[in-house]
Amino acid sequence: MGIDFGTKRIGIAVTDPLKIFASPLTTVKTGEFDAFISEFLKKESIDEFVIGYPVTMNNKPSESVKHIDPFIKKFEKLFPGIPVHKADERFTSGMALQTMIDGGVKKKDRQDKTLVDKISAAIILQSYLDRRL
Repeated sequence: MGIDFGTKRIGIAVTDPLKIFASPLTTVKTGEFDAFISEFLKKESIDEFVIGYPVTMNNKPSESVKHIDPFIKKFEKLFPGIPVHKADERFTSGMALQTMIDGGVKKKDRQDKTLVDKISAAIILQSYLDRRL
């Protein structure tokens, strides 16, 4: 499962059983994320979590890590049996926007931040899957 963390919303993506393709799943409010994942795990199994991690151009953690590090620590405590991987999330929002443009999404619909967040989560997960090959 790919996760694009935000202080307001979290984009979520999943992969197929063969771990080849990442697909956007949904976006949930940050405060509702724990409940969403708990319910999701009752129906589906997750082998690993891939969380987008913000880094600067010189590969140092960005200012945003002050929000995501506590999220990751809490996450690891809630789901101790599932590995958590951090993945570079640089440029994912821009890539998500370009993906929408290339896919013919109308300008009005591209302003929907929830769509950007779940596509960003899919990009984060897909880049992780591609690196594993």
